[in-house]
Amino acid sequence: MTPRRRVAIHLELELPYKRHAALFAGTQQYAREHGWESIIDEFVAENLPARSKSNLPYDGVIARTSDKLHRRASSLGLPLVNVWFNSPIMTKRPGVFPDFAAIGRLKAEHLLARGFRRFAAILREDRGQRLETAAFIDTVEKAGFACAKATIPLHSTRDHATWVKLQQIISASMDCWQPPVGVTAHDESVGRMILQMCGTRDWHVPRDVAIIAGWNEDVLCNDPRPSLTSVEPGYEQIGYAAARMLDGLMDEADTAKRSAKRPNLTRVMMPPQGVIVRESTDFYAVEDEIVAAALQFIAAHSHAAINPNDVAKSVSQEPRTLRRRFRRFLGRPIASEIRRARIERAKRELLQSDRSLDAIAFDVGFETGRQLRDAFRRELGVTPGEFRHQERSGGSPA
Repeated sequence: MTPRRRVAIHLELELPYKRHAALFAGTQQYAREHGWESIIDEFVAENLPARSKSNLPYDGVIARTSDKLHRRASSLGLPLVNVWFNSPIMTKRPGVFPDFAAIGRLKAEHLLARGFRRFAAILREDRGQRLETAAFIDTVEKAGFACAKATIPLHSTRDHATWVKLQQIISASMDCWQPPVGVTAHDESVGRMILQMCGTRDWHVPRDVAIIAGWNEDVLCNDPRPSLTSVEPGYEQIGYAAARMLDGLMDEADTAKRSAKRPNLTRVMMPPQGVIVRESTDFYAVEDEIVAAALQFIAAHSHAAINPNDVAKSVSQEPRTLRRRFRRFLGRPIASEIRRARIERAKRELLQSDRSLDAIAFDVGFETGRQLRDAFRRELGVTPGEFRHQERSGGSPA
């Protein structure tokens, strides 16, 4: 009988973050399905033998990997999967991470869809944030708009002086904002600070400042009011994918072929599950109330077979009158906004499921898969299948 595999889990679970606990939950789902014995060991590097490769305590490790753990595992030939994107050895080990660029694009697309035309980004100077913010700004600029950017200290609660500096940087950035403005923030705590500082300026959230922040840490997002819109990266899926990757590495080690091969440095970037819309962006930044109401109707019914006449009827307007208002305040026709909303919904479905193109097309308001393909080619320059492949394989072998 094949012995159960023993896998060490080093995820700093004492930290009260969803990105640690949910990732752990994903590893445990895989472990249950495959009969692993999981051992939480926050000092794996120290508990591994210094030299001997015999009688290793573990068959593999999933970790927020330090340089010390990387070196110790390498010397022992121990399979190791990294799940910490800001790890100092990120380029030296296979790993699974959130697709930060996709998160940045998703945040920008959400604010653009809400009608915002002025933008700001508050970021910390780390590897993931640079990717996310660059993608956010690129998406905004491709839509024809500018984005102000401010960089804050990486460890803002290290001491009181750093905390004061953080507030000063955000305040100086806000001095340059012209409401209504759509803002992306590194994490929920920074989003909360911006919310509080808006209050001191008599700015209303989300009418004057709409905020999308962090990666859906529910406790910080939901309270106090107004609640914070965020992006759900899908950390359980990341944990599950990391465990699956480790299983493959352990299979390689078992066949004794690993030493004869080049090191496996595959890095997988997992697409986010979507925007979790809460009060901080529950607004359409359009000067015309009728157009704003029409946008709300389109967003709520983009999965249905609606047309410009249906939209006009929903806001008690003549179709010709509403078309003029759309041209004046948005610079695009009603049909274009319906198509954009359907494509955004289709993009989420393509990334979050393996459903067929025809099934997705029907659910997002297109009559056939061919119509959806034509819309993707026209708007994005790729087919839905190509979009799904590109987004899902964005971090494949590096």
